[in-house]
Amino acid sequence: MANEAVIIELLGNKGDPVSFTCSDGAVITKGDLLSLDDNRTVSGVSLTSHAFAGIAAADKVAGDGQTQIACYTNGIFGLYSDGAINIASGVMVEVSGVNVVEIADLAEVEDYGKCVGKALDSVAATTPEVIPVRVLV
Repeated sequence: MANEAVIIELLGNKGDPVSFTCSDGAVITKGDLLSLDDNRTVSGVSLTSHAFAGIAAADKVAGDGQTQIACYTNGIFGLYSDGAINIASGVMVEVSGVNVVEIADLAEVEDYGKCVGKALDSVAATTPEVIPVRVLV
């Protein structure tokens, strides 16, 4: 993948990792934003309509026999903004594509659990860049 989250600071108990089920055929890169699909099962985010589960704490190789993956749920992470819109410091952000965040639509966030966290810095609309986000799932 590309644009994986970068750990800035793990909070709580080393990022409060939570174990989830994943497909043996899944390919997940450490730092991928993961979506909660169903029955405590996660996958890489491909659709923005899924709830946010956390950030992959390790790589997962397809066909390796592993069907569990830990997700960080508490920390400060450098997340990628594609530069489509201004993001101000202090606003809530949500997943807007594969490993990309944007300003959260609070009506949708409430319904779908898509909120990733709070932006700790500002980014201009024309500048794709990494922005620090306080993640707490």
